[in-house]
Amino acid sequence: MNLAVLLRAGEGEQHFARVKIPDSLPQFVPLSAAPKAKSRAKTAQKEQCFVWLEQLVTANLGALFPGMEILEAHPFHITRDADSEIQNLEAGDLLESVEEGVWQRRFADVVRVEINEAMPATVLDILVENLELERDDIYKLGGPLALVRVRHLCRLDRPDLKFPPFAPALPAALAKEAEEEDIFAIIRRGDILFHHPFDSFQPILGLLQKAARDPNVLAIKITLYRIGQNAPVVDALLEAVENGKQVAVLLELKARFDEESNIGWARKLEEYGVHVVYGLLGLKVHCKAALIVRKEGDTIRRYAHLSTGNYNSITAQLYTDIAMLTCDPAIGADCTDLFNFLTGYSAKTAYRKLLVAPATLRQRMQALIEREIEHQRSGRGGHLIMKMNALVDRKMIELLYQASQAGVRVDLLVRGICCLRPGIPGISDHIRVISIVGRFLEHSRVFYFRNGGREEVYLGSADLMPRNLNRRVEADFPVQDKDLIRVLRDEILGTYLKDKAKARHMNSEGKYVRDPDFQKKGALNSQEALIERAIKRQKLTQASRTKPTVSATAPN
Repeated sequence: MNLAVLLRAGEGEQHFARVKIPDSLPQFVPLSAAPKAKSRAKTAQKEQCFVWLEQLVTANLGALFPGMEILEAHPFHITRDADSEIQNLEAGDLLESVEEGVWQRRFADVVRVEINEAMPATVLDILVENLELERDDIYKLGGPLALVRVRHLCRLDRPDLKFPPFAPALPAALAKEAEEEDIFAIIRRGDILFHHPFDSFQPILGLLQKAARDPNVLAIKITLYRIGQNAPVVDALLEAVENGKQVAVLLELKARFDEESNIGWARKLEEYGVHVVYGLLGLKVHCKAALIVRKEGDTIRRYAHLSTGNYNSITAQLYTDIAMLTCDPAIGADCTDLFNFLTGYSAKTAYRKLLVAPATLRQRMQALIEREIEHQRSGRGGHLIMKMNALVDRKMIELLYQASQAGVRVDLLVRGICCLRPGIPGISDHIRVISIVGRFLEHSRVFYFRNGGREEVYLGSADLMPRNLNRRVEADFPVQDKDLIRVLRDEILGTYLKDKAKARHMNSEGKYVRDPDFQKKGALNSQEALIERAIKRQKLTQASRTKPTVSATAPN
């Protein structure tokens, strides 16, 4: 945010000044003499009134330019090009190259300028000339600029204006076990599925902390994409190194807008002796995987954590993601091959169970859709359910059109950009597209294939976009336990597909419309329904752990 200021000294000539509005300060300034809310309720909160920071600065420009006459002041907001190309041939040190790219952003080309409608042409001409703008880069707005700053209101201590907090539950496999039981023993009994934030992220952190201290753990390998400023995952990895474990971290420096944070963590990990790989030239590493190698008797066993989301304890409370803990030998072997590719030299192109981009994911996803088409044509009924952030890839969209034309039922849960249009006669009659925007950011990717009754489900990090399928390292993993497949199909996907309160349905023109009953009492809000289930499960868990034990003593 900036102010374009015209000023003059006495009767002299006019001067132009740019005043930067600091983004390090709160963008809303409270007014202390705010009136009380007109409410009869004794507990009514006091009304709070604010002015924008630029309004406060504008009202006090005389203090910045003493002795000058302030003629005009107009706000404007600049957006610069955030892309920083890293040339493969020139990037001998990827860390330094990304660090330089982050620095250069502040001098990058301006791609958008928001101005107030009241800004006169004379001031606008000054901006166009000095910022080297095209007229198409100018956006005139009637209200406040840079509305993204409204997020600062979330920091207010006003619980009455916020969602009620809830305590996330534990997955059923963990909830029924004793708290002190070895997590590795529980995983050996069967795969464990997590649906965050309804399920707690704490067991994942606990597993890494346990692995860091367990004398039988030999190595920990993990991919880190967005880990945030406060990273308990990193603390666990540093503790593992101090305890003599071999630790390898693929830390993607090119994670957009997290570069500075990741650079700092990369340097800290290196200082402790962690084997850090900064990413791969030409490919962004976006997969979410951790591998724990443990000696058990005379054998070596591999435990894997695979997820649709990042190892970030903050976003784990705000994003919906699905993860799995497993010690499946084939998946463990695939994870080993994947980390060998990421941290060393490997030309591996075939995997046992994982679908890995750019090696196998596109081809396998195409084959799975084509198989569903064949099931439909053979009279076995075809059904696809796909949940993702974005659907953009042309070839995948064409395949889904073909599936619809063959009669396959296609349910698409796409939170963001969707370039497929449903409901077009003869093309996409059997496709519906639903976008759900609610309390949490829908971030999980789920791919369900009915497969003639032998259902298959894959979860993973990849959306159906060219960048994910062609230019990123992604990993989709199978859910093999029949009970977990049922949970995904009925309790998770089924709940989303029944949403009426927060769902938007795309029509054949590509426009989104709300469900006619979205405001009716009792209209299903999928995220709220999942919260209620989690709360109920949490209460049952607590009740079972506090229930007194009754023992019978045999008579003498």
